[in-house]
This record gives sequence, C-alpha cells and structure tokens, in this order.
Amino acid sequence: MMLVTSGAVAFGKQRLRHEILLSQSVRQALHSGQNQLKELAIPVLEARACAAAGQSGLMALYEAMFTQYSICAAQILVTNLDFHDEQKRRNLNGTLHELLRMNIVPIVNTNDAVVPPAEPNSDLQGVNVGKVISVKDNDSLAARLAVEMKTDLLIVLSDVEGLFDSPPGTDDAKLIDIFYPGDQQSVTFGTKSRVGLGGMEAKVKAALWALQGGTSVVIANGTHPKVSGHVITDIVEGKKVGTFFSEVKPAGPTVEQQGEMARSGGRMLATLEPEQRAEIIHHLADLLTDQREEILLANKKDLEEAEGRLATPLLKRLSLSTSKLNSLAIGLRQIAASSQDSVGRVLRRTRIAKNLELEQVTVPIGVLLVIFESRPDCLPQVAALAIASGNGLLLKGGKEAAHSNRILHLLTQEALSIHGVKDAIQLVNTREEVEDLCRLDKIIDLIIPRGSSQLVRDIQKAAKGIPVMGHSEGICHMYVDSEASVDKVTRLVRDSKCEYPAACNALETLLIHRDLLRTPLFDQIIDMLRVEQVKIHAGPKFASYLTFSPSEVKSLRTEYGDLEVCIEVVDSVQEAIDHIHKYGSSHTDVIVTENEKTAEFFLQHVDSACVFWNASTRFSDGYRFGLGAEVGISTSRIHARGPVGLEGLLTTKWLLRGQDHVVSDFSEHGSLKYLHENLPVPQRNFS
Repeated sequence: MMLVTSGAVAFGKQRLRHEILLSQSVRQALHSGQNQLKELAIPVLEARACAAAGQSGLMALYEAMFTQYSICAAQILVTNLDFHDEQKRRNLNGTLHELLRMNIVPIVNTNDAVVPPAEPNSDLQGVNVGKVISVKDNDSLAARLAVEMKTDLLIVLSDVEGLFDSPPGTDDAKLIDIFYPGDQQSVTFGTKSRVGLGGMEAKVKAALWALQGGTSVVIANGTHPKVSGHVITDIVEGKKVGTFFSEVKPAGPTVEQQGEMARSGGRMLATLEPEQRAEIIHHLADLLTDQREEILLANKKDLEEAEGRLATPLLKRLSLSTSKLNSLAIGLRQIAASSQDSVGRVLRRTRIAKNLELEQVTVPIGVLLVIFESRPDCLPQVAALAIASGNGLLLKGGKEAAHSNRILHLLTQEALSIHGVKDAIQLVNTREEVEDLCRLDKIIDLIIPRGSSQLVRDIQKAAKGIPVMGHSEGICHMYVDSEASVDKVTRLVRDSKCEYPAACNALETLLIHRDLLRTPLFDQIIDMLRVEQVKIHAGPKFASYLTFSPSEVKSLRTEYGDLEVCIEVVDSVQEAIDHIHKYGSSHTDVIVTENEKTAEFFLQHVDSACVFWNASTRFSDGYRFGLGAEVGISTSRIHARGPVGLEGLLTTKWLLRGQDHVVSDFSEHGSLKYLHENLPVPQRNFS
C-alpha cells in the first residue's frame, strides 16, 4: 500500500502565520486593540515556503498515526522531473519497491518547496497515454504513481460519495456506480472543492488516465464519519462503494435502469383493466404447465450444480416437480380471480360539501424488491401478486437457482407482453449484493425478503429509508393443554414439525402442561418424535423433572429449521402465553385443547400474526389461507401482518372532486359549511 497525501502547504501556512503573529511585539499587540489585532498586516505567504515549513508537521502526524499500529512509514517527495528523467524514474521505482518489500508504507507528496509550475493539460487528453502525465495535484500524482508501479487499485478519496452525473446537492443528481471511458459528456461538473486543487473533474481525468494504464480506480468518500473508517477495506473486499471506473460495459441494463423500467412498467400495468391483468396471470399459469419440460430441465441443471454444496432441506426447496408446477398454476388462477377487485377499488366516499366529494381508493405501492433464496417457485407466485396489484417488481434470486429463475422470468415476461407491459417485472442478474440493492431508496418502495432469518436480518440492517416487510425468525410454538385430545396431539405435532422442518412456519418449541408429564399422551408424543428421528432439546423446567434428560437448550429462542425441537413444561395456559411472548417471534402459535374457554383465552391473548386452535402451524401460508400465494409472512404490526397476499401489496390514495372550492369559504365567516356525509361505496359487478 502506498499513500499519496497533501497538507504540507496547509500545515506550513498555519505554522508561519502563528510565527508571524508571535513575532509582533507584545506592546504593539496590546496597544492596537482587539479589532486591530485581527487586522495586523500579515504578508501573503508564498506556497513554497509554507510547504517547506509544513512538511515535517504533516509527516509527524502520519508517523504518530501509523506508529499506533506498529507500522513503519517513509516519506518520499517527488516532482515532475522524477518521472520525466529516466534515471530518476528508475531510482524512485526501486526505492518504492524496496520499501514495500519491507512492509513499510511509502507516504508520497509533491515536493511543493521546489515544484515548478504545472504543465499544460495536453497530457490528460490522451497524448502518450501510459507514459506522460503532469503532476499538478494529488490526483495526477496518484495516477502517475499507480501506473508507474503497476498497482492493482487506485482509491481516490473525496469529500463526496463518488462521481455524480451533476453537482451533488442539485436536483436529480445521481451517484454513478460505474463510469466508463467516453461517458464524460453525460456528466456536468460543478465548482472545485473548497480544499484541494483539482476538483472532481481533475479526479475523473486522472482516474481515466490510470485506467488506460492498467489500474482499476474507485473514487469514494473519505470524510463521512460513519464510513470513512471502513471505506478502503470495503472497496478492497469488492463492496459497492463510490464510483468504480471500468473499461468494459455490461451487456444488459444496470440495476438502477432495471428499477426505472420496473417503475414505468408498473405504472402502465396499474392502468390496465382488471380483466387484462387477470388475463396476463392466466396466461402465465398456462405457460407453467405447457412449458414444464423446459422448466424442469433448467431446474435439473440447478440441482446438479448444487449437489454436495447445499444441505438437504435447501435442495428440497430448490427442487421443482410436475405437481409443484400444477399447484403453482392453481394458485395463480386464484390470484387472477381475486385481482378483479384490487386496484382502484373505492374504500370510502365522503361528501365534504355540496359538489365536493372525496374518495379513498386502492393503488399499488410502487416498486417492490423481493429477495428470495433457493425457491424458484417463489418467482411466479410473487410475479402474479405484483401483476394483480399493479406493482413494478425487481426480483433477486439466489445463484443456486439461476437456471430455473431465468426460464421462469422469461415466461413471466412472455405473459406480460400480451398487453405490452413486459418491463414491469425485472430479474436482477448483475452481481449486486443485498447491501447494494438496499441503497436504491429513490427507486424501491418496499423490500420483501424470502429466505433464512439471517437474510431477513441482514436486509433489515442494510435497508436505510426503505421499509422491509417480513419476519426475521419463525419461532413457532405449540401449547399442549391438560385437556388436549390424545388422538389430535401426535398428528398435529408430527405435521407441524416433520412435514417440512425447514419452513418458517414449522414447529420449533413444544410447550406441555405439567399434568401431562409421565402420562400415555406424553409418551406417545416422545415415541412419535423418536420414530420421526427428531432430536429433542430440553427446556430448563423440563430438564429439572428428568433424571436423564436430553441436552438442555442453550437458548429458548431458537429456530432450528431441521428435525429438532425444544420441549418445555408450563403450569398453565397463562404461563404458556407468557413464554410465547418472551421467546417467540410473533409468527405462528397454536393451542391444542378440548376446552373451548381455554382455547378462546389463548386466541385472544397471544399477540402473534397467526394464532390457531387444534390446527397445524403449517397452515400459516398464503395458498392455504386462500390468498392464492404470498409474498411472505410479516410479523410487523404496520401495514400487513401474517401471510401477505394481494391486499398487502396495495396502499391508498385520496381523490377529491370539486368545483372551484377554496378553504377560506369554510372559515368562521365563510359562506359554506362542512357536511362530511358518508356516501355509498359502488360495488363492482363481475361475472
């Protein structure tokens, strides 16, 4: 690592001004008065003198900082002559390589005490590229050194996030993630920074020069207090920070462009008639069955590539079959039916005053970003819900399902094309990480994660300014009451835990009433779990009742996602509710009992998205709820909760129709009065 720095002139100017003030006689300072003191004649300080006086202070600062980490630093001062003279170039090159070989950080600066005037700009216009660049400032010096030393990466730190298409802070200024040679005409440069010599235009020219010389370049913010401590390591790790300069343009659109396409396409989708949106979904359902051989062939490629890399539960999620595709088609047709009365439905009508009527109507949320892992069947489900609700959609699937996702997205676009809205649903194929996608707060209106609890937590952490709808964990409980039916319990426990243990709605903690211990019912539960090869973990109270207990749980708040379950003992339905509120995730919780009063108490008092009586936790699902499909299950309390189907992807807007109405007419001395009459809501008639 080499460090190109400035600051010697600034250090020296501060130091010399201080020296000049101190050299004034004390008497002169005392008699001149405070105001005159500020106006003492300080001569214009010559930059070369400032550099000479400040160089030692600048180096002392770097020495102090690097010494804290037991890193040795060395100072090198250069001028243009050191690059133009062949012998000096070789000497400089040899010195730098020797320092780097010894893990010493070279701190390079222009020798501003003797530097000659800068040369004309011709060298930055492509003359002798790779050979000549005038050292005018840190940017050109860094570029010259990067090419000279054949560095892998040049990081140019600025006081803004990177390169914008127009001066930062202006309306519609957008950060350019990747900049290509020849794109200069698309950028409007503002004035130079208040510090430094070059400004952003000089940085871009130097970056392009270094890029042509074989060095990768990133311009990023080095001053932001929350990120500056990590900016260099983040860039080295390949994270999307600042502006990356590249010579190779990608074949397809950027994710930002895809987001804009999804927004415009979604708006067109929302203006279609309900019958047209339903027709698109029916066509997609037909394609899933008509093209199943092609779909299954693509899925087979994914499964072959994932063999040995993915755990069995994830392979099961990845796998498609004829029966799965048939079920998908049925679900999509359910969505098509429910879409007839979704967008534009009038929820409320109010007569504010004579000839002034207000309506509240349903509208799409906007652009959805759905991130899903392993499960390619999620793609047509979510696509159908987006179509039905008139939302634009960005889809980011896991690379393990790349082949399946590609064919399913092509079929989705084929269905959308029948009404000219192909762009409304986009599949993100670029290498953007989740964190990068979460930065698109001006494009994306809602993020819906579909995957592991870790994925959801990562997205909730990374999303800044974009709402996230989902659940971070699926810690589902089943409470077996003292009045539970022997015949029902084992069936319900088996289905909840063993039918699909990797699902977010699978049972994770079994709460058993103390009176059931050492009864035939309890023995049947344990025997069934052993037959199903379910590993049992004991809660603290359960372990205390046993001489030889299973392994005691490390945490009662655990989502196993496998054939493992925690068993804990409670003394009452109230204790079960308290346990669920303390250790649950507000996903799905069940009571098994024949006592209706106890069951209703549980249903009313458990504060979870889904609360069941004598039913498997696995019913917590959009398809099983009759929603056709779900975009996910939400445990939040705002907007949507539980399995989120079509209704959860809609918001509302207010439409006010008047005739030259103004608020002043309704003032105390105005001529009009508010009526606020509720009007009947029109009902759509569908065949």
